[in-house]
Amino acid sequence: MPGEARSPLTPDPATSTPLEGVDGASSPDDQPAGAPEGATRHTPADSPQEAEPAADEGRPSSRRRRRLFALLAIVAVTAYVTDQVSKAVALNALADGLARPFIGDFIRLKLIGNPGAALSLGAGNTWVMTAIAVGVLVAIVFVAKGLGSRAWAIALGLLLGAALGNLTDRFVRPPGGGQGHVVDFLDYNRWFIGNVADIWIVSAALLIVLLALLGIGVDGRRDRDVRAAKAESERAGAGSEDGGDRA
Repeated sequence: MPGEARSPLTPDPATSTPLEGVDGASSPDDQPAGAPEGATRHTPADSPQEAEPAADEGRPSSRRRRRLFALLAIVAVTAYVTDQVSKAVALNALADGLARPFIGDFIRLKLIGNPGAALSLGAGNTWVMTAIAVGVLVAIVFVAKGLGSRAWAIALGLLLGAALGNLTDRFVRPPGGGQGHVVDFLDYNRWFIGNVADIWIVSAALLIVLLALLGIGVDGRRDRDVRAAKAESERAGAGSEDGGDRA
């Protein structure tokens, strides 16, 4: 009614305070014990001690890793097939054991069966060579778990395909049973005789040395970036401790 006086117990909508727990108003239960009245409660996300970087920060994504694994597999299959096909051709074309010029007399074609490793090392311990080849395969698979670099995928793929190629010879070439002789047919100026798998192994080794000199790890990160991230993490941790002490 016009002129009717408002009851003093009726709050004015323009000046009334919202109830506790409504429209963002905090209740006494939300305040930490011993906190002064009006103090703002901090959530765990506001505390620097609770803020931690993601565990996989700087790591390759799952999608990228799948692509790199596919690249590694393609390179490995290519290295393996070229090695085995070239050996099959050499066994048919060079069966008479005669040397033939390939790149002049500097690189000739001459077929031999190698019971050892490169340069005929370990010729009397063929089983040792087989065990080493198996160990190399296991090491490649283990290292590839953290793959994040295209160049490393190529290097590991070359190593994998070449190791499988020579290991195949150990089991399918006479006398077989892990003691077979590796087919070699590329005579390098009479210094040593190798095969296509050896070319891939040397290429992979050179690429790995280059990556090491550039400081690029298997995960694709550079050493300086890893050191910088570690230093930043240490500084953040020190800042969190200081903030906790002041609190």
